[in-house]
Amino acid sequence: MSLSDPLMQTLTLVVPLILIFYLLIWRPQQQRMKQMKDMMANVKRGDTVVTAGGIIGKVTKPPQQDDPEITVEIADNVQVRVLKSTLTEVRAKNAPADAKSAKS
Repeated sequence: MSLSDPLMQTLTLVVPLILIFYLLIWRPQQQRMKQMKDMMANVKRGDTVVTAGGIIGKVTKPPQQDDPEITVEIADNVQVRVLKSTLTEVRAKNAPADAKSAKS
């Protein structure tokens, strides 16, 4: 086979494209999913959480095993149940208000 062969030309285009797709899109997405899964598994009482809807509250009742819901206090004596899968951020008890900028 030589480089002028149509199969080789196709392979020299397809293989780098697949590699770029893997390195730039698929692998980082897998890492973010792993971080989110770990974050949801480690939610505990007193943590401040942010939901996908933008609600910020403090966890008052952590999830039990295999329970998809947690109880979050969003105001004094106002508690709501939210699904763990809707959490976008978990801030530990002693974390600064803007944890993302503190890392940078």
